[in-house]
Amino acid sequence: MLLCSHTSHIKLDHLPESVEGCEECLTSGQPWVHLRLCLECGHVGCCDDSPGRHAEAHAASTGHPIARSIEPDEEWSWCYIDSVGMLTPEVTGCTHIPPSPLPG
Repeated sequence: MLLCSHTSHIKLDHLPESVEGCEECLTSGQPWVHLRLCLECGHVGCCDDSPGRHAEAHAASTGHPIARSIEPDEEWSWCYIDSVGMLTPEVTGCTHIPPSPLPG
């Protein structure tokens, strides 16, 4: 069984009540598919199924390895370095997310 060796990078213990969307997609006007929250700094990026793949790009550029899904009814996290999914029960709460903007 694969384990994440980067849990010391988890700095958040509570999810934000709401977010506006993927930070980079909002700036560029792009749509996103699903949202992920960096558990080290709170950056909100879009998933690998989104055109921008901003959550993974954030992890690669910052070295912040773990992102958590903030989609409704999803509680899993992903370590980009170890390529392993996990639960992070130390991070509580739920986040209201807006719908993705429609492509122009």
